[in-house]
Amino acid sequence: MKIFVGISGASGSIYGARLLKVLKGAGHDVTACVSDGAVQVMRFEDQSGAPGLNEASREAVIDSFLAGNGVDAGSIRLVSPDNMGEAYASGSSLGDAAVICPCSMSTVAGIAAGITSNLIHRVADVMLKESRPLVIVPRETPLSEIHLRNMLTLRRAGVQVVPAMPAFYIHPGSIDDLVDFVVGKVLDVLGIGHELFDRWEGKAENAT
Repeated sequence: MKIFVGISGASGSIYGARLLKVLKGAGHDVTACVSDGAVQVMRFEDQSGAPGLNEASREAVIDSFLAGNGVDAGSIRLVSPDNMGEAYASGSSLGDAAVICPCSMSTVAGIAAGITSNLIHRVADVMLKESRPLVIVPRETPLSEIHLRNMLTLRRAGVQVVPAMPAFYIHPGSIDDLVDFVVGKVLDVLGIGHELFDRWEGKAENAT
C-alpha cells in the first residue's frame, strides 16, 4: 500500500514513530510529514538524550526522535508540511490511505472545517474528497464539546477515529506494549495484518 503518515503537534509522537517502523517493516510505500508543532513536541518527548536538541534544526530533531524509536529516517520518505506541490496533495496521485498519528485538536478542527493550512490538512482533504481511507489518532484529554463535535463531523464524513486509548486486558508489561496496541488498532481499520498484540479470544464461563 501507498500510505501517507502525518505526525501533528499532539503529545504521543511515539505512536507515529512506531507506526512508521511497522509499516516500513511490512514493506509498504510510506511517505511521512511532520508538522512544525510536532517538531516542538518531539523536542520535549525525545528519549535519545541527544545534546543540544532544543537548538537543533527541525531535520535533526526528527532524525533524533525517529532513531530513538528504532526508525531510520533515511528509510522514510519525509516531506515538508509546506510542500503543497507534493504528490499526495492531489487526488490524481492515487495514494491508498492516510493516517494522522497523533492528531492534534487543531488538526482535527482544520480538517473538519476544510481548512488546508499545511500538507497534512491538504492530504486529509484529498482523502475525504476522493473517498479514500483516512484514519486519525486523536490524543487529548479532557475533550471539550468543540473537540467532540469536530470529531463527530469527521466520523460522519467517513474518517476512522482511533483515539490513543490503550487497553489493559492485554496485560501490558511496558510502554511499548501500550503503544503497539494503539498502532495495531490503526492497522486493523486499514485492513493490514499484524501481531502487535494478542487478540481477545473470550473468557470461558465457569462450569456449573
